[in-house]
Parts: sequence; C-alpha cells; structure tokens
Amino acid sequence: MNPDLTALATEAYVFGFPLVFNLDQVRRYVHEGVGANPAAPFNSFSHARTMAGPADTFVTINNDTLYSMAQVDLSVGPVLLRVPDTAGRYYVLQFVDAWTNNFAYIGHRATGTQAGKFLLVPPGWSGDAEDDVTTIEFPTRVASIVGRWACAGDHDLASVAALQDGTTLTPLDPRARPTGIPQPADSDSDALVFFDKLRLWSQAFPAPERDQELQARLTPLGINAADRSIPDVDEEVASALTAGYEHGQALIEKVLHSGGTSPEANGWKLTFHAFDYNLDYFQTGALDDPRFKISDPKMRIIERAAAAAGGLWGNHSYEAAYIMTYLDDQGEQLSGSRTYTLHLDPTPPVGAFWSLTMYDVPNFFMVENSIDRYSIGDRTPGIVYEPDGSLTITISHSVPADTAARANWLPSPAGDFRPVLRMYEPDQSVLDRSYEVPAIVRA
Repeated sequence: MNPDLTALATEAYVFGFPLVFNLDQVRRYVHEGVGANPAAPFNSFSHARTMAGPADTFVTINNDTLYSMAQVDLSVGPVLLRVPDTAGRYYVLQFVDAWTNNFAYIGHRATGTQAGKFLLVPPGWSGDAEDDVTTIEFPTRVASIVGRWACAGDHDLASVAALQDGTTLTPLDPRARPTGIPQPADSDSDALVFFDKLRLWSQAFPAPERDQELQARLTPLGINAADRSIPDVDEEVASALTAGYEHGQALIEKVLHSGGTSPEANGWKLTFHAFDYNLDYFQTGALDDPRFKISDPKMRIIERAAAAAGGLWGNHSYEAAYIMTYLDDQGEQLSGSRTYTLHLDPTPPVGAFWSLTMYDVPNFFMVENSIDRYSIGDRTPGIVYEPDGSLTITISHSVPADTAARANWLPSPAGDFRPVLRMYEPDQSVLDRSYEVPAIVRA
C-alpha cells in the first residue's frame, strides 16, 4: 500500500465528508423524509406536525421546535420565499449550502417576526428583485432551509401548523424542473461509493475558492476526474481510498469525543464555534464577524467534518449556543447504570429559551422512555424550581423515587449517553463564558 496515497485519501475523506454526508441527507429528505418530516420534492417545504422523537433518526435533532425543511435546487432559477407574521413567536429559517456553510438566517433574531418576501437566487445571479423583496444569493446550486418553530406543546401545534403553511417557496419559472443531485457509480465498496460521490458532487457544487488548492491536491486519487468513476481507478488507488476511508472515519470520531478545539468547562464541551467554518458567504442574518470564524485553515476542515458528523445543520452560536458532555463530575462516561443531577443556579440566560436534550452514543439519536420526555427546559410544564429560583434536573434510566426528582426527570438510555444543552439567542455572558454550566454530578 502506498502510504502517501493513503494519507492523501484520509485527508480527502475529512475534506469531503461534510459534502457527502450532507447531500445524502438532502436526498433522504427529498425521497424518503425523516421521522415526522415527510418527503418533499425540491423547492417545497416538508413540515413536521409533531415534535421530534426517537423515530427521527437524524443526528442531534432537537425536541424544542417543529421543523420545516426545504431542499432548494436553483437550477430552476430564482425562487420566491414568503414568510408569515409570527407575532413575536421565535422561529428561524437557517440556510445551509452543500458544504454545510450557514450562509443566511431569517427569523426572530435576524429579520424580526413580521411577514416578508425573499428572492433566493443561484450563484452569480445578476437580475433585479422588486423593492419589497430581499435577495439571498446561494453559494451552491443546491442548499437546505432548516426551519425551526418554537412550540409550547401539543396545545400549540395547530398555531404552529398555520405558520408553517404560510411559509412557501415558488419558483419564478413554473415550468422549470430541478436538475437534482448526480447519481454516483455502483460498487460493493462503501469507500469507493463515498469517494465517487465526492468526485461528482464537488464538481457539481464547487467548494469556496480558498478550498480549491486542497481540492486540486486530490487529483492523484481520481476525485477531480470528469469522466472516470472512482470504482474504475487502479488497484493501488482503490486500496489507498479504502484505507483512507477507514482512517478518516476514525479521525472524525476521535475529534468528536475530544471536542476538537472547543474549550471545556466542568466537563462540558463549549462548542460555540463548531459551526464557524464559513469564511466566505454572508447573506441576510449571517454575521461577518471575526469572533465567529475559525482562522486556522487545517482545524477549519477538521471542525467542519466533526460538526457535520455530530450535529449536522447546527446554528452559529449567536443564533443558538450548544454545549454537550460525555462525562460526569468524576471524569467518567455518562451511563444509564447511574443516577445524576444537574443543578442550574441560575438557569441559562437567553433571549428566547433553553433546553437539555438526551441522546444516545454513538448515534446521537433520541431513545424511547416511559414518559416520552426527550428534553427538559424552561418551557417544560410541571418542573419544580428551588426557592432561590435554581433548578435541579435528575438524569437516570430508572424512574426517580422522589416526587420533585420525578417532576424534573430527564430519562437516559440504559447505555452510554451524551446530553446537549441548547440556549436559543444566548446572552453575551454565555458566549464570553462568564456564565458557566456546572458539571453533571454522579449521585
């Protein structure tokens, strides 16, 4: 085996993972749907009418909002997006390009909650929009709109559904048909299929200019070939690609568990900058701010891959700050075989709301439990605060015996788990780390 080619293939895997993993999910939403979100063709919304749960097998999906998902293909030309007046209700439409760059936001923080019209246009478009329409240029022909609507519970579902139905996409050319995503070559090798997807999709959806030099270095692997599919490469290259596929997977898994460059406090990985790899595209609502940019070019590529694997379509921290932990106060892996408490004093300072959501390891999916509770937060009915306003959350697989602990119980899987704390529209004290979340304490 050629070690230089294997090292290059490992680099190619980490570089291309966000694109391939992302577009696999795009195709999944278009053709199959995911959990509560039914399949929907390109340039139309798929609306979940219930909160996400264990049936929604999507990495680190939230249980705070109803999702409205749209996969947009601007091969049809400009598409008009209309959003309704939400009368102050929190919502966000997050725009994610093919390489997982968050490049625009519409919603409570970014544009307010009044009704609006936005013209979504392909890269390099040079037309004119009407005066009352805001133009959003896409970095890649295909991109995702990830919509989240605050929902207070079952009694609020109908109100959110009405807002979802008022959110529409309309291609200006009704006769145009989307091109879609190119189909890779068939192979019995998952590795070779992955790299053929990277070959096809990196050409259909070019990476930012700053990444073109890295892309060019992949030529010896056949990834930049226009006409020759990866399963047709010679044996030496195929062996290197197979090994690089395995090495790349192991590297991303290692970064996920280490937290990458994210700082740590009380066992929590403060992934406030996990999604800061977009350095090139800033449209409506996206902040072109050095505080939210990964400057190290190598770490930027690694962090992007880990962010896709562990939390695809996560927001920038100025929209929603995420922290997560695998460890208890004694530095050991969190496990359903034990009982824990988390004492929040004070509770997280936010402009919208906060929640703690439970996920299994290593899939980062929600897991069935006896009370159908997958997250707990400031909107959870029936939680019991301490007299001083603090909150103690009990985390365990078994049902707590104490009444107050049961009211504040977040059920865990029987095995290992990783909770995620989300803070929507976080206060500056969260981002500058003057507010700290304590360790999860083993009882």
